[in-house]
Amino acid sequence: MVLNSNTFIYDRIRDRKSVAVLIDPEKCADRGRLLELLNKAEFAGIDFLFVGGSSVVAKDFHRVIGWIREGSRLPMVIFPGSGQQLTEKADAILYLSLLSGRNPDFLIGHHVQTAIELFEMDIEVIPTGYLLIDGGALSSVAYMSQTTPIPRDHLAIVRQTAMAAKLLGKKLLFLDAGSGARFTVPLEMISDMKKVGLPILIGGGVRSIQSIREMHDHGANVVVIGNRLEEDMDLLLDIRNYLLEITNT
Repeated sequence: MVLNSNTFIYDRIRDRKSVAVLIDPEKCADRGRLLELLNKAEFAGIDFLFVGGSSVVAKDFHRVIGWIREGSRLPMVIFPGSGQQLTEKADAILYLSLLSGRNPDFLIGHHVQTAIELFEMDIEVIPTGYLLIDGGALSSVAYMSQTTPIPRDHLAIVRQTAMAAKLLGKKLLFLDAGSGARFTVPLEMISDMKKVGLPILIGGGVRSIQSIREMHDHGANVVVIGNRLEEDMDLLLDIRNYLLEITNT
């Protein structure tokens, strides 16, 4: 068994300011609407498609992965909510360890269950320290993992957890306020995490170009947007203008 040593997706995350669209297969019963989203995401110049969810069953996951592969050339990254969410059709997987909680299944349990399968897949595996931050609402991740998010004003706890992630060999930090969050990850927290020296991904509650811009300006490498596009897919047109602007500066 030889683990895929490709670092293409990791290098793209590390080296540029990016926007990713999160696709939750549980919410994708309409193939036509998904294809419309994919077309607009490609036109907008979105950098990555993240695919996964906290309560997605394998059948829905693989169906939506197939639709995405048929309808888009954008890099596809698995954002797994369980060990069932694996496929060689994706370009990479964020191998998440939920370090903000103490549930052993999400720290190492699912990883042990999927290790052999991932070794045999031709897919880039990116070890990622995953930290849930309180976004003012109970997220599906917190509920399904039975863990408590880190309070948004406890910078010291977040910093120590991020430092532990780096010492454990994680290559990325993902700070997530959770699906449906009322508040995004605080900007001062993003700035503080930049000092740890790992690329930073931010998700949860992102609803505007201004928010994306501020997160990038404070050190985020990738800003992930999901729920907002379910309400207003045309936000991708504004994202296109923003991405063109930062590319040309």
